[in-house]
Amino acid sequence: MKPATAAQKLGIYLPAAPEEFQNGSVTRAELNELLTNPPKWIEKLRATGPHPRQIVASKLGVSASGLARGGVTEALTTAEIQELLAAPPAWLVRERATQAGVREEQKRIKAAAAEKAANAE
Repeated sequence: MKPATAAQKLGIYLPAAPEEFQNGSVTRAELNELLTNPPKWIEKLRATGPHPRQIVASKLGVSASGLARGGVTEALTTAEIQELLAAPPAWLVRERATQAGVREEQKRIKAAAAEKAANAE
């Protein structure tokens, strides 16, 4: 598979990976080995970053679209994420509230569907 696909499955930011990983290809067996026994460079990237957008969004409690609306276009390190969480800017507060609203709506829809299914029985 392509390095970008492997990096996504590993949860790492591809440009921060070693050159040989970025320029090579990864077999399914190699990917499984990297998942079960990650080398030090993968552990370091997962711990300190830089992190891919989806991981950054998850750690901040917002959507990937929320990151874009907030102007975050670059990968962030764990330290940068912690700084944002310690002193959240206005866009982060707003996006976290939006994400909380989305989660509540999803819970409401799921509960309504469960209730409808229970009434149908």
